[in-house]
Amino acid sequence: MREGSRFGGSTRALVHLPARRTTPVRELGRRALMALTLLVIIVGLVYVDRDAYTDGYDGKVGLIDAIYYATVTITTTGYGDITPIAPHSRVINAIIVTPLRLLFLVLLVGTTLEVLATEGRRAILDTRWRKRMRNHVVVIGYGTKGRSAVNTLRRNEADMAKVVVIDETPRALADAGRDGLAAIQGDATRRELLQRAEISKAREVIITLDRDDAAILTTLTVRRLNPSAHVVVACREHDNVSLLRQSGADAVVTSSDAVGRLLGLSAVSPNLGTVIEDLLSSGEGLEVYERIVTPDEVDRAPGDIEGEQVIAVVRNKTLRRFYDPAVAKLQVGDEVIVIRRAPAS
Repeated sequence: MREGSRFGGSTRALVHLPARRTTPVRELGRRALMALTLLVIIVGLVYVDRDAYTDGYDGKVGLIDAIYYATVTITTTGYGDITPIAPHSRVINAIIVTPLRLLFLVLLVGTTLEVLATEGRRAILDTRWRKRMRNHVVVIGYGTKGRSAVNTLRRNEADMAKVVVIDETPRALADAGRDGLAAIQGDATRRELLQRAEISKAREVIITLDRDDAAILTTLTVRRLNPSAHVVVACREHDNVSLLRQSGADAVVTSSDAVGRLLGLSAVSPNLGTVIEDLLSSGEGLEVYERIVTPDEVDRAPGDIEGEQVIAVVRNKTLRRFYDPAVAKLQVGDEVIVIRRAPAS
């Protein structure tokens, strides 16, 4: 895939699908090295057997003449001023040099065709990928917070084929590719780039940018393109939380405040801090989980659920605490948010 493609002018920011094994530059270098190797082989054959060749200029063939002969021969130019005169040299040209010349042409034409085919294939794959994107998750910013969010989605058995990353840095795109994610490189505050990610059809948008001003502008643009998506934003400073909510964020997580509270709790009560950290992490210990109420739990109180601790109930898309009298008994269609033991990975 091309590194660093940006959406601007006539250049489209195509999606970077995962699992490409080599870069175009490396592949082109490999083929150039193969072509040079073929040329060196022919030069060596002619120079070692130079007495079996004649030069129309002075009758003698040296190293420069051998390089010249190999070049015009392998490119099928063939001026005819240097020719093999001995029978064995003609046989060598027939059974060795000619196949090498054909291999060089195949290599040259194949490289050109592959470049053209690769670009065409990328455009086709991009179009096909965009048509499949419905109810997907867009992660804007693939730093530490973005990767952690994706890992949480993966542990909760989310479909990784329905996750697309947007980031400005080639390193982040490489990380996303290694994690098996589709990715688009560019500035997420630009409307056109978000449209390439089919943001208007997304179900969830997770914004984890390093600057709050960029996060606010991105949230405004996302909300304008998709009024119904659930937008979660990471905010660095508490003073900017209200601005992000006014911009259209459904949930705002203040990283500095969250870390500060965890540090404070750990200082006041190490055990309390450990429990909170355990709940925030996943894969071991305790975890917070949301699920549908099972048929045998209907008409039971939230506190009667065995094996899990219900802390909230979602009824008619409204979140209610477990002690709310309105959810004293669970109903069909309710969702419960529970603290449970993390399943073994």
